[in-house]
Amino acid sequence: MRKSTKFIFPTMVSVLAISVLATACSSSTSSTEGTSSVTPSTTAGSNNTSGQGNATVTLWHGLTSIDLENMNKVVKAFEEKNPSIKIKLVYTESNEGADQKLLTAVAGGNPPDIAFFDRFKVGSWAAQGSLTDLTTMATGAGITKNSYYPFAWDESSYQNKLYAIPLGTDSRLLFYNKDQFKEVGLDPNNPPKTIAELEAAAEKLTIKDGKRFKRIGFIPWYSQGWLYSWGWSFGGDFMDPATGKVTANDPKVVDALQWMTNFAKKYNVEDITGFTSAAGTDEMDPFITGQISMKISGNWTVAGIKKFKPDLNYGVTPIPTPTGTNFTTWSGGMSLIIPKGAKNIEPAWKFLEYLGKEEGQYLLNAQSGMSVIDAVNAKFGYKDDPIMKEFVNILPKSHNRPVVPEGQLLWNELASATEKSTRGSGSPKENLDKVTETVNKALEKYKK
Repeated sequence: MRKSTKFIFPTMVSVLAISVLATACSSSTSSTEGTSSVTPSTTAGSNNTSGQGNATVTLWHGLTSIDLENMNKVVKAFEEKNPSIKIKLVYTESNEGADQKLLTAVAGGNPPDIAFFDRFKVGSWAAQGSLTDLTTMATGAGITKNSYYPFAWDESSYQNKLYAIPLGTDSRLLFYNKDQFKEVGLDPNNPPKTIAELEAAAEKLTIKDGKRFKRIGFIPWYSQGWLYSWGWSFGGDFMDPATGKVTANDPKVVDALQWMTNFAKKYNVEDITGFTSAAGTDEMDPFITGQISMKISGNWTVAGIKKFKPDLNYGVTPIPTPTGTNFTTWSGGMSLIIPKGAKNIEPAWKFLEYLGKEEGQYLLNAQSGMSVIDAVNAKFGYKDDPIMKEFVNILPKSHNRPVVPEGQLLWNELASATEKSTRGSGSPKENLDKVTETVNKALEKYKK
């Protein structure tokens, strides 16, 4: 279900408008799409204010196309099993405005009962007291960390409490053009496993005329080549779980950014920028057109290749590491939360519980993405698909972005450090020291 866009240098994602919490006003709802019903239960720890009669549960979402079709199927199935709970789907665009609208609704005491929510934001919102603690209800329903891939549970939790039910997910791998490998004498069945092999392949595959790349073998920071991708692959970490402090200047993360910086110098970052700034999307994606031989990207790219160039001879492989071992990746995805102040907690939880287990996950993610439940991905046949199995097989070893109240600030600061370093403005160590200092200083205000 997760969709992603092409990135050149990392830039800001959505900005959490925490200041809106101070504004006590309510929001109006937008257009509705689809309805559904369920019987309130006596789930342990729940707080249903609707009593034991019929309940209408409002769910805000930003779904379109097949994702919305799947959600409507989920609602219908849930309604048939629980005829006294009605699920009212309300569309809200998935953007900063939707965040502000939800925060305003929470502050005004008039939030929806459920909201479709990026797991990346759970830490920030939980720290501000904007989410309902689901821990007791999940325990009573038999939903535990063992229900999901570890990263999905971790990203849905804050300070050892569960605040979201994880839904779909993704993972990132190295895509490579097999025909171009053959063309330059590389074995298409033996893609790069080490950083050294990746560098050697990139050099062989690159064709440059003066300052212009006719074809470039690889760009570390292109597409999904975030510092998160490389920092973890180099064996680093971005947070110390024992102290809760950010460790963006972990020596291995510094090594990763230094490698990216060296690559920028070798191929001339300005020439690379000229290439990436002209790069297209969809059918003009440079990997699809053959202008770039390798790139880091996610499982959603597979659908684009099938649509725009189904005969492309390509493969995927884990992101190379310095040693050629201990392969990893990172994953994100969406979830469902119950905002603080929701009026129908018990019936809302019943819907979250349904989507937190195999039946709901299967209906929601069908033909749309990967589930956070391994058994569901197996039912989709992903483990038998030569491409998709690689994305699924890496999930047990995947990381999630640090769940901290300043997760957005950390993302933005890492993006800035990457751009500065690769463009020669400060060393990787200096820039990552600054990231660590800036984010840890911002986290001070959350200490109790």
